Amino acid sequence: MCPGPRETRKPRTFTEAARRAQIIEAAIDTIAEVGFGRASLARIGERVGISKGLIGYHFAGKDDLIEQVVLEVLEHGKAYMRPRIVDAMSTGSGFLRAYIESNLAFMREQRNYMVAIVEIERSGLTADGQERFHGHADAIDEAVQILGQHLAHYQAVGDLRPDFDSNVMAVAIRAATDAVLHRYARDPDLDIDNYASEIVTVFDLATRAQDTP
Repeated sequence: MCPGPRETRKPRTFTEAARRAQIIEAAIDTIAEVGFGRASLARIGERVGISKGLIGYHFAGKDDLIEQVVLEVLEHGKAYMRPRIVDAMSTGSGFLRAYIESNLAFMREQRNYMVAIVEIERSGLTADGQERFHGHADAIDEAVQILGQHLAHYQAVGDLRPDFDSNVMAVAIRAATDAVLHRYARDPDLDIDNYASEIVTVFDLATRAQDTP
């Protein structure tokens, strides 16, 4: 792939990187507060205390900024979940519990991120109904694929019930956790921990090997 104009520019300075990060965080908070449609560059700039024009120095427009918002939320989520999952990977049930609990714990601790993602999903469509921002959907597809591979591994070593379809189970797990995301975006008082406990129980029973106590 040939690099585009923004890819050929010289490396960003520490100050530029810090300003970009500040703008991204401001965009997340603004979208969470007023919604995607009303989160103009001018309004985002007001939150940071800079002009719309200065945002244009760092990003090629609102779509470019929103793409970076999506990537930022995804990277924060991975950084939060990864060590918690790795610490629990000695057993299939431990892995599954850590995967679900860390996913929902991240939602609980970063509600603005969750509201922003839901707003972007709902509003980030072109006139013909196509997704304008592909980062989140692509990341979900990748997450489902990786989760299915892990489930298949634990099936192979006898840690999980061998006769379920690992890909179907991965889709079901992601659907359950993503449903909580959308409910939590609407209801800040949602009991995330209770949802996590119930979802863990459902999928533990669905995947447990027969000789597991």
